[in-house]
Amino acid sequence: MLLRWILNSLIILALPYLISGITVRNFWTALIVALVFGILNALVKPILIILTLPVTILSLGLFVFILNAVLLWLTSTIVKGFEIRSFSAAVLAAVVLWVGSMLINALSKQKRART
Repeated sequence: MLLRWILNSLIILALPYLISGITVRNFWTALIVALVFGILNALVKPILIILTLPVTILSLGLFVFILNAVLLWLTSTIVKGFEIRSFSAAVLAAVVLWVGSMLINALSKQKRART
């Protein structure tokens, strides 16, 4: 769990290099962003998914990226030193975070399968 938090922080730290319109002050800010974003995903996202379920079904699940972008944008308002200048940057960052999390999950499953 600690390793995933650090890896997600590294992905967040890489976002400004991949997407213009995002600023992360330093690694400690990225750690805090990963923590706040994780808490928002655990507490707020399930409620948002239930409230937007019809739209999510009609979009074949793609609306979840919009929800992730909104949560990421909310995280940028909470954490000082993390800035997202446009909603399109937030959507692209949500996609990058999704791909990174998917890779982290795949690697951790492979590691567990070997042990």
